[in-house]
Amino acid sequence: MSSLRPAQGAPLAAWLAYLETLHPKAIDLGLDRVRAVAQRLALSLDCIKITVAGTNGKGSTCAMLDSILLQAGYRVGTYTSPHLLHFNERIRINGEFAGDEQIVQQFERIEAARGDTTLTYFEMATLAALLLFQDRKLDVVILEVGLGGRLDAVNMIDADCAILTSVDLDHMAYLGNTREAIGLEKAHVFRPGAPAICADPVPPATVIEHARRIGADLWRFGHDFNYSGDRQQWAYGGRDQRRSALGYPALRGANQLINASAALAALEALHPRLVVTQQDVRQGLLHVSLPARMQILPGLPATILDVAHNPHAVAALGQNLDSMGHYPHTYAVVGMLHDKDIANTLARISRRIDRWMCASLDGPRGTTADELAAIIRGLTQGEAPVDPFIQGATEVGRAAGEGSKKPGVRAAPRPAVPARDVIVSTFDDPVQAFTEARNLATDNDRILVFGSFATVGPVLEALRLEGRDVI
Repeated sequence: MSSLRPAQGAPLAAWLAYLETLHPKAIDLGLDRVRAVAQRLALSLDCIKITVAGTNGKGSTCAMLDSILLQAGYRVGTYTSPHLLHFNERIRINGEFAGDEQIVQQFERIEAARGDTTLTYFEMATLAALLLFQDRKLDVVILEVGLGGRLDAVNMIDADCAILTSVDLDHMAYLGNTREAIGLEKAHVFRPGAPAICADPVPPATVIEHARRIGADLWRFGHDFNYSGDRQQWAYGGRDQRRSALGYPALRGANQLINASAALAALEALHPRLVVTQQDVRQGLLHVSLPARMQILPGLPATILDVAHNPHAVAALGQNLDSMGHYPHTYAVVGMLHDKDIANTLARISRRIDRWMCASLDGPRGTTADELAAIIRGLTQGEAPVDPFIQGATEVGRAAGEGSKKPGVRAAPRPAVPARDVIVSTFDDPVQAFTEARNLATDNDRILVFGSFATVGPVLEALRLEGRDVI
């Protein structure tokens, strides 16, 4: 299956291409292979470890923890995925991306140790990050789960504290087609006796039951921690700690206070091993940054970048768009992967879009612009089409008007979207679609780019090449 191993001193790009060919499957959940290689490498992290799982909100929560802990003076490593522009974004050490040479050195170590064991791209990346963190002798490591939890490579690490940000329907081919099943998969990042922070306001019963069964110290949003606020400031309240008069996080979005509360609950649960002052929290939230999460670019027309790619995330994106006020026209540049619930996802935002710019995405998981356009035309003509890739998928409504709020109860069939006079166009790639949107939009309009990291990433790169400060 694998191509020739890169030669000594080969650039990072050559290694990344090699990683794509190393294992027969792009996604092959399981811990046996990656654990075996980790043991050969004598991998061990002698520091505080925080694991972050969830359907949405993982990246934001990791970014807030990273920023706050750096403000507090700790040596911090953060591992996230996927990346937008460059692989190096996945591995941050003390606020800086890992360098090409550092990453290549770890790939060479892993390659020498793995023998006949093949690893996926994600497994190789995870081991490389962990080896770098081990060598730097850090105080805290923050690890974002890639997919699910139970069988994700990150879960080979026993976390001192685990965070579950949210549970909703995504990656159903791997995790199950109900919130109960998906929640149980994600809850396996919890550990006996260790804090388990659950930020989902209505968690599936399986999450609560699994935490009880293994003896985890479950912290539930709305029970053990919460937040309150007004237009000027907000406050966190936990079991024994209250942090008041906090400025809003630099990250925009309706759900960011839930993510921030989960981060602060984790820090409270880890006290006194981690000591973080009120000023550390204020400064950390003020300076946190994470591209493509309700990122609004300076200038006109208003341009919003967001990697939302499932019904739950896009529903939140829609709420955020509504809070921006009135725009004569909204142009949506969208590209999606075919293993997503495309029809349900786009239905959550369809009424806000006046012109769709559908972009094809490359690769075996990419959806063509024509396929996207067919789904959108069905939605905007008042139909409720079956997504050709996710036939029979159902979901649990998470917001008012989207079905039952009871965990584990399947929602009613998606209602038809009222017919609207919209224009749907197709393009070969996201940059081409974005270029046309900019040509058509006036200064009073707005442009939304969303649907996938593979959609937003190329647009960010195009903007960067123009000299824009976007990441």
